[in-house]
Amino acid sequence: MATLQGTPILILKEGTQRTVGRDAQRMNIMAARVIAEAVRSTLGPRGMDKMLVDSLGDVVITNDGVTILKEMDVEHPAAKMVIEVAKTQENEVGDGTTTAVVIAGELLKKAEELLDADIHPTVIAKGYRLAAEKAMEILDSIAIEVNRDDDELLKKIAATAITGKHAEYAVDHLASLVVEAVKRVAEEVDGQIKVDEDNIKLEKRQGGGVEDTELVDGIVIDKEVVHPGMPKRVKNAKIAVLKAALEVKETETDAEINITDPEMLQRFIEQEEKMIKEMVDKIVEAGANVVFCQKGIDDLAQYYLAKAGVLAVRRVKQSDIEKIAKATGAKIITDLRDIKPEDLGEAELVEEKKVGDEEMVFIRGCKNPKAVTILIRGGTEHVVDEIERSLTDAIKVVKAALEDGKVVAGGGAPEIEVSLRIKEWAPSLGGREQLAAEAFASALEIIPRTLAENAGLDPIDILVELRKAHEQGNVYAGVDVFSGKIVDMRELGVLEPLRVKKQAISSATEVAIMILRIDDVIAAKGLEKEKGKESFESESESESESESSED
Repeated sequence: MATLQGTPILILKEGTQRTVGRDAQRMNIMAARVIAEAVRSTLGPRGMDKMLVDSLGDVVITNDGVTILKEMDVEHPAAKMVIEVAKTQENEVGDGTTTAVVIAGELLKKAEELLDADIHPTVIAKGYRLAAEKAMEILDSIAIEVNRDDDELLKKIAATAITGKHAEYAVDHLASLVVEAVKRVAEEVDGQIKVDEDNIKLEKRQGGGVEDTELVDGIVIDKEVVHPGMPKRVKNAKIAVLKAALEVKETETDAEINITDPEMLQRFIEQEEKMIKEMVDKIVEAGANVVFCQKGIDDLAQYYLAKAGVLAVRRVKQSDIEKIAKATGAKIITDLRDIKPEDLGEAELVEEKKVGDEEMVFIRGCKNPKAVTILIRGGTEHVVDEIERSLTDAIKVVKAALEDGKVVAGGGAPEIEVSLRIKEWAPSLGGREQLAAEAFASALEIIPRTLAENAGLDPIDILVELRKAHEQGNVYAGVDVFSGKIVDMRELGVLEPLRVKKQAISSATEVAIMILRIDDVIAAKGLEKEKGKESFESESESESESESSED
């Protein structure tokens, strides 16, 4: 509402809510901080879990930051922006989602104190941006080199990602599986190591214990052999991977066939059978004794394949078809007329096995598997799901460590080191940006503080001891949440990829700056047109009802 010479002028629709200036900033900061507080208690090996229950009563139990935030039903737009940080962190590096959100919340808390001291949001934003750039330089300088052949170091990186999740008691076993799986699918491109984590298939099955989780040199498929007469186990398998259906195709045009006597019908059926027999013969002539088909396999084709001693599986997912082709070296065949012996893949053994209460098909012993499977076992559905989440994180961090060749210590060590160095550097900025840079440095201390709080330790004592250790030159000093002491994290084997820390700090800074720069939130209630439309519809419905009652 504005006034011109005493006459009111309506600018926004009636009923529109609008929050301006400090109120808007305060609301947005509060919403973002609530999200950060929600996941803060899950940080670290001693973090607690959250139980998320949806409207249907389905339950998810996890302490994985991004899973919690994705499942939460959030309304506030600023809160949604913070959740996007966690999603970006997950997509880019796979771990550190809680860290990123907690840092973002603390940056906003510190910014609020500066806003109360009448420092302009753009000044804070500039100070934060400069401090974040400095943080990247400092992280690079304290990074530890990692070698592809250093299995022990890679296992420690995987174990750090898994620790704190449900799989903790089998952490060494799972970390070994992850490192082996990632190294199997790693390829060297122009002198750089590249890992496509999609080539590591995670297959879940309830039953057994976490320690029964195994790595398969090939692929595990959640399907069974199509015909009871087929062999359940084939050694020295020659594998045909088909995208085409082993069925007689229907004509693509609409056509009618008039059959006037039974002999014509018989010839028609015989022709169909002959076509299917020819398809199967082509497969057998090429030397295949195992068939994986993305589409259907006709009953008759199943019979002929079983007669020829071929193991066949149908309706295999496209992603699995591609993984089988990669693992066995097979060529995906779209037209059976083109099948040749050299198109077949090889594996030492293909077998159907009962896992838990269902059959699964294992392809084992591929010569140079470019795709592998980790078969996850666990007592309950919730345990299996949480192990899958922790293995996904571990695979991504080992990938990041291999690709970048650099890691940093965990346990809050890099955050404290960066914090102290930024505090030393901040006075060189001069002006009010210096205050923002110092606030940025203080905000990073939230990570070791939270680790200490979640472990039931005194956060003030821990922070004082940590600062002292770092000032004495121990760059890798961090919080050992199990002993409650300040320990050299490199010696303890708590390591994280450099990429995880960089991404967490940069994305937290970006979202904090974005929220700080908003000074006006305008939210319209329902539009009048829609209201009018609803009332018109309800009137017409009542009219039609009255007419029908008169009839």
